[in-house]
Amino acid sequence: MSGRLLRLVCTAALAAATVLAPLPVAAVPMPPDPDGMSVARRLTDLQQLYRQAEKATETYNATEEKLKKQRAEVARLDTELARARLSLHDSRGAAGRLARQQYQNSTDISPYVRLLLARNPQQALDEGHVIGQVARERAETIGRLTGNEKKAADLARRARKALDDRLTLAQRQKKDRDDVRGRLEDVEELLASLTPKQLATMAELEKSDVDKAQKRLITSGALGEDNRPPSRAGDRALRYAVQQLGKPYEWGAEGPKSYDCSGLTSQAWDHAGTPIPRTSEEQWAHLPRIPLKKLRPGDLVLYFPEATHVAMYLGEGMVLQAPRTGETIKVSPIATYPILGAVRPDGGPQAPATDAR
Repeated sequence: MSGRLLRLVCTAALAAATVLAPLPVAAVPMPPDPDGMSVARRLTDLQQLYRQAEKATETYNATEEKLKKQRAEVARLDTELARARLSLHDSRGAAGRLARQQYQNSTDISPYVRLLLARNPQQALDEGHVIGQVARERAETIGRLTGNEKKAADLARRARKALDDRLTLAQRQKKDRDDVRGRLEDVEELLASLTPKQLATMAELEKSDVDKAQKRLITSGALGEDNRPPSRAGDRALRYAVQQLGKPYEWGAEGPKSYDCSGLTSQAWDHAGTPIPRTSEEQWAHLPRIPLKKLRPGDLVLYFPEATHVAMYLGEGMVLQAPRTGETIKVSPIATYPILGAVRPDGGPQAPATDAR
């Protein structure tokens, strides 16, 4: 993505968006409301509720991912079990035919006596070879039957356990979903209790705090020169994310009409040909970490100690993010929330050293 395009995206998005605030809020003296609670205190409470809701959302997302994998495992085991039962049916049929043949061909004359009485010993020897081959085939038939019975029993046991695990995950998913809804109801209740004037004052306080946090970060030199170009995959991921600007945030969503924070980043990198974990916690836990001084467009920035929020770096100190319920995907200052660290989806050991400019 060119610098000119980046500036256009940032300018347009910032003009249309209302930025969020980091925690904790700045210590700005604010007049108390009639009930004695300051706007700053209300803002802190609201931010805490949003943070709890997002943490619950990422927990829900993690359970949903496990449930998807478990559904696929149940389907795979069911298919394999059906094949094993078909093979077992065929093996039992072959064993039945073998038993009938043995009964029909039973005799008290041993192969040794038969050889002595034969008019053509060579023919008898040839017949003995055939008899030996038949015996080996019979042994193989019994072996296949035994093996197929064991395999079918093992698969049936694994299929039952996989189904039990799926049911357990489904119950957990319902609990996680109820948790998210409950926390969002708390947010709605707090917002409904505020007057338009209080909401406007809180928005001004948020913007002031973000501006101060952003200025401190930039002047500290933590971002370095910040002029590194994206990788090819990073550029593709970023272009996909930019196309989602203005779409609504929705918890648990992965597009194409709406996204939550990690749904946006995971889908962007998936469309770039580099699949990454679904949740922000997993992205922080499993993707290669990089210092902020090496950030390049397309990298992911994680927030809060539990890595409960994630955004995509645009460059020039800006990120693209799906912020929270009630807002849309937008461009924000990188210091919008307290930064935990950064990861590079295409920056694993396989990447050349020169790639991490």
